[in-house]
Amino acid sequence: MQVIITKDYAEMSHVAGVIVEALVRQKPDAVLGLATGSTPVGLYEYLVRAHQKHGLDFQQVTTFNLDEYLDLPKAHSQSYHTFMRENLFSHVNILPDRIHFPDEDYDAVDETAEAYDARIYRAGGIDLQVLGIGRNGHIAFDEPAEELSFYTSTVTLTPSTREANARFFPSLEEVPTRAVSSGMGTIMQAKHLLILANGEGKREAVARLLDGHRVTTLCPATLALLHPRATLIVDEAAAGR
Repeated sequence: MQVIITKDYAEMSHVAGVIVEALVRQKPDAVLGLATGSTPVGLYEYLVRAHQKHGLDFQQVTTFNLDEYLDLPKAHSQSYHTFMRENLFSHVNILPDRIHFPDEDYDAVDETAEAYDARIYRAGGIDLQVLGIGRNGHIAFDEPAEELSFYTSTVTLTPSTREANARFFPSLEEVPTRAVSSGMGTIMQAKHLLILANGEGKREAVARLLDGHRVTTLCPATLALLHPRATLIVDEAAAGR
């Protein structure tokens, strides 16, 4: 795993942006795996500027998002469809039919895993997967557990995850209880993992990656240590500097 320690969040976002921009310029039809949450917002701001000021072209780019809530309308202010539209998609020239989420176009949720992973396969696989790390080391909605789902699947959100996300909703009761999430196997099949973490709250999870000696499903992020090409970009606060 390549480790890049940056001064702060702004530098972390810039370094990540340079990596993604370079890929898209080198491979205009790149397939990107995208994440939501506060961590990648700065990266998306970089990509928007690169498009608007320097002509970075997204017309041939295909994207696959890691996860999405279930039982929440796509137009809801807290859906990941809305998050991606507001932070990236509506500001660049990506084509709508090249944008994919794991909850779309499925009448039966049980069909999601096979359909979504097959769609990724047909697109040629993900060239670069953007990942954030949860405080407990979770990736997407893959929470610490003795067993992890390999493929994209329906998951029941843990109480801790719902409580952490409650700040975005009027009340805890309105936080969805289910989501569709890429499995760790789906994530690990990406050609390049770009892992971002910032702030003291991520220090413990990052320490387990920097230690590099133990891989455990009780900290899903550590599975990235097994990947042949993973880049970890963290700020000094997350790295304990």
